[in-house]
Amino acid sequence: MSKHAPAPDLALATQQIHHPYQAPEGWAAHPVGVFKASTVLFKNTADLHQYRPRDGKSYRYGLHGTPTSYTLGARIAGLEGAEHCLLVPSGLAAVTLVSLSFLRPGDEVLVPDNVYGQNRYLSESLLPQFGIQHHFYDPLDVAGFSALISERTKLVWLEAAGSITLEFPDLIGLLRVCRERGITTVLDNTWGAGVAFKAFDLLPDSEPGLGVDISMHALTKYPSGGADVLMGSVCTRDLALHERMNYMHEHLGYGLGQNDVELVLRSLPTLELRYRAQDATTRALAAWMQAQPAVAQVLHPALPGSPGHAHWREVSSGGAACLFSVVFQPRYSAAQVDAFVDALQFFGIGYSWAGPMSLAVPYNMSRSRSLGLPYREGHLVRFAIGLEAEADLRADLAQALEVLKD
Repeated sequence: MSKHAPAPDLALATQQIHHPYQAPEGWAAHPVGVFKASTVLFKNTADLHQYRPRDGKSYRYGLHGTPTSYTLGARIAGLEGAEHCLLVPSGLAAVTLVSLSFLRPGDEVLVPDNVYGQNRYLSESLLPQFGIQHHFYDPLDVAGFSALISERTKLVWLEAAGSITLEFPDLIGLLRVCRERGITTVLDNTWGAGVAFKAFDLLPDSEPGLGVDISMHALTKYPSGGADVLMGSVCTRDLALHERMNYMHEHLGYGLGQNDVELVLRSLPTLELRYRAQDATTRALAAWMQAQPAVAQVLHPALPGSPGHAHWREVSSGGAACLFSVVFQPRYSAAQVDAFVDALQFFGIGYSWAGPMSLAVPYNMSRSRSLGLPYREGHLVRFAIGLEAEADLRADLAQALEVLKD
């Protein structure tokens, strides 16, 4: 009997595991096949003993990748304008992977004061346990940033636009300083999503090659688009940087469910369409809110007067994502602003963004800034605009504002 020949005298479980049928080669379809496996089978022991690099071309164990996840990694690299990509289970996992890959005891990391909250907490709580120090910097103050750099500075985090308050940093100025000092830079590019600007080529005509070293992306947001997947990515053009992160990636044991990978692959072709559609609705609603008497200020990079607007114009290809924040007049209490949010009908109350449903979250910013706030006094609500009709969302905002009428 050949090794895989059918044998009716075998137990049912054995028959199912060692069934001889193999799908024929030559199958081609537009959707990528979903390959789910922990065990990868080798042809023989010689094949087993052969060295297999983690290069997206060979397989050794499902944790390290299957054809499905390799395909997604290649497409995310293309989206970001990179050459190498690692996939991880969440955006926070991507943040952690980068920081642990490049920081050692005695090192220092510089973090923008408007950084994603979990990155802030990582810098304040976990990294000091490994002897790694941090400083927060004002992303609009290049001179102040430059003064913070020391011989211990090994990594600089950038975020465009800033979390919640949406200042757009002086990316050009910050990157020039880092390039002169030889410091590795990593951008949280979740907001830009590979659409708003070119992270690796910010000024391709006047300064070719001026860009970030690493781009981190929460695929939970735009690449997923359905608010039903947690995933992250880390991309680079530099093989040496990729290999350092690859080493840490393996030791942290990061793996993905291939059904989640399939969902992101399915959503990628519509990413730019969704980005631009949500962007257009967001700008219209942000401008409308700016004219409301209850509003003191609207924060959105594409609005003139919003912090960092000129920096956004300097690098942008026109995109500005689906987020804007509203600062209400200081005469309104936190309870009144909460009542406004509770009155909204089409805005869910919850974190994340770039899904089909619009969201609204009030924030107490005093807990998440060290260097002051870049806006007028008042309570803040961040809006994430989904795929609902602009007119319906505008009408919903108008009726909710009635609770703030004097």
